[in-house]
Amino acid sequence: MFHILYGQDDFSLNQAVEKIKAGLGDPQMLAVNTARLDGQKLTLRELKENCGAVPFLSSYRLVIVDGLLGKFESKPGKKRLSKRAISKSTSGLGEWEDLASYIKQMASTTVLILVDGKIAEHNPLLKRLSPVAQVKVFPSLRGGRLATWVQQRVTEEGSNITSGAVDLLAELIGGNLWAMNNEIMKLLLYAHGRTISEDDVRQLVGYAQEANIFALADAVVEGQTDIAQRILHRCYQEGDSATYILTMVTRQFRLIAQAKELSSKLSRKQIQSKLGLKPFAVDRTLSQAKLYDLEHIKRAYDKLLETDLAIKTGKYDDQLALELLVAEFSTS
Repeated sequence: MFHILYGQDDFSLNQAVEKIKAGLGDPQMLAVNTARLDGQKLTLRELKENCGAVPFLSSYRLVIVDGLLGKFESKPGKKRLSKRAISKSTSGLGEWEDLASYIKQMASTTVLILVDGKIAEHNPLLKRLSPVAQVKVFPSLRGGRLATWVQQRVTEEGSNITSGAVDLLAELIGGNLWAMNNEIMKLLLYAHGRTISEDDVRQLVGYAQEANIFALADAVVEGQTDIAQRILHRCYQEGDSATYILTMVTRQFRLIAQAKELSSKLSRKQIQSKLGLKPFAVDRTLSQAKLYDLEHIKRAYDKLLETDLAIKTGKYDDQLALELLVAEFSTS
């Protein structure tokens, strides 16, 4: 009756918690008998008090603790203990050294779940508790595993999706499964029983996210660093992957270069047709093109290439690489 669930994929982790809840009887009575605690501030005594309480009109009492394992993660700059040292000491567990012993004698009516984000395998509390716990890790999904998840999620809803649409969704949304699930639900309603295609994804996902990219490009072009950084973080919160953001910003600079070249030869309507843009998009692009000369656009392409290489080679974390890119654009 003791679970440890951790990892960056908090969507799947949350589903796992809900699955455990579903097996504990009437949801309304379980809600009355559920305690959710902050592991960063929690004491062992407080945990024991919550776990020792007798369930009221229910077979079980559920105690969920957030962030307790993270309390014992190695901090940046802190010297990491060797495996030998960890085996000989509790590595600063303090009172929590006794938690494993308490779990063994915990009331059978209590279900305890420790929930956390990314945790290192050498985490001392995790190592201490693993032998007495049901441990499940939820890493961030990428590549083939993400594609498989999308396919299965659509199938669970009784529908179908093409492999091309799956790949495009993975490219546009990335591994944020909360955002991915929302987009899948919208696509299911839009397709209304038929197989979801790449065109469906472009219609519902691409244009909705394009507005943020235009706003980001605006802020970058105008040198508004603070605004650009806020929009960048909004893109992250809405589930945009670093690859998608970089791809779309690169696309926008390509459109700016094309619009600049075509503006002296074609009308606005002809440029719109040539570039395949919506009316608001062509107006915005033509406006941005006036702010850049060709040399500036070339330098922008060089910076985009450097950022792409930095991400792919692991020189920088995805988010840091984009923040540095935005800062460079905004001050250039």
